[in-house]
Amino acid sequence: MALMSPLWGPAWLGMEWGSRGSHGCPLPRSKAEAEAIEKELLEDYRFGRQQLIEIWGHACAMAVTKAFPLPSLPRKQPTVLVVCGPAQNGAIGLVCARHLRIFDYEPTIFYPKRSLDPLYRDFTTQCEKMDIPFLSYLPTEVQLINDAYNAVVDAVLGAEAELGEGRGPCAAILATLKHVRIPIVSLDVPSGWDVEAGSSGGISPDVLVSLMAPKQCARRFLGRQHFVAGRFVPYDVQKKFELNPPEYPGTECVVALRAPQ
Repeated sequence: MALMSPLWGPAWLGMEWGSRGSHGCPLPRSKAEAEAIEKELLEDYRFGRQQLIEIWGHACAMAVTKAFPLPSLPRKQPTVLVVCGPAQNGAIGLVCARHLRIFDYEPTIFYPKRSLDPLYRDFTTQCEKMDIPFLSYLPTEVQLINDAYNAVVDAVLGAEAELGEGRGPCAAILATLKHVRIPIVSLDVPSGWDVEAGSSGGISPDVLVSLMAPKQCARRFLGRQHFVAGRFVPYDVQKKFELNPPEYPGTECVVALRAPQ
């Protein structure tokens, strides 16, 4: 559960965002704008969907390592629960879990509604081949989750989700995640949130990782840290869509943002 500090909270770090015209202040994007940027990358720049999901999943894993470095974890075992939905955000979660395993974390995946998409099945196979365990069910007794893991990665619903999906098959998952007391890291859009309006009874993450650029709902984020993963976006795309990206230090692929002062 997120620490409900005052809006934008004292723990925000990194670059300011949300102010038009100043370098390093990414402007929140609507669902339509995010789809247009992704379409440009896929069709004009010939990025492959597998390539984008791999880039995003790796960046999300990097954000987890920054928010929760191994030495800082409260439990002896560096366990992380990754909860994946059936669509693209779930595939990003699978890639995130694989990279967390490479980074010496111990991820466990809950992926109840597996996609039949061959690409997503490949990501699943990669995790299985790396001996990442998959849960057959998500405990409804949240204390079992609190006791077993250091954090939860929310990859259930993303920007592609339609309003109301959180009331469908994913409702039981979201109901459980709302009550866990260990930190939640949401990928791109917290599950159950409207991409533009924000929370409508969804979860309250401690960490948000925005992909390409923050979505409009990020204005309603009250958690501890907000990262953006958009360094890979070509300069001409940044310019065309006025992404106004933050400055990424060194060779970093993600950067922490802070709220406007």
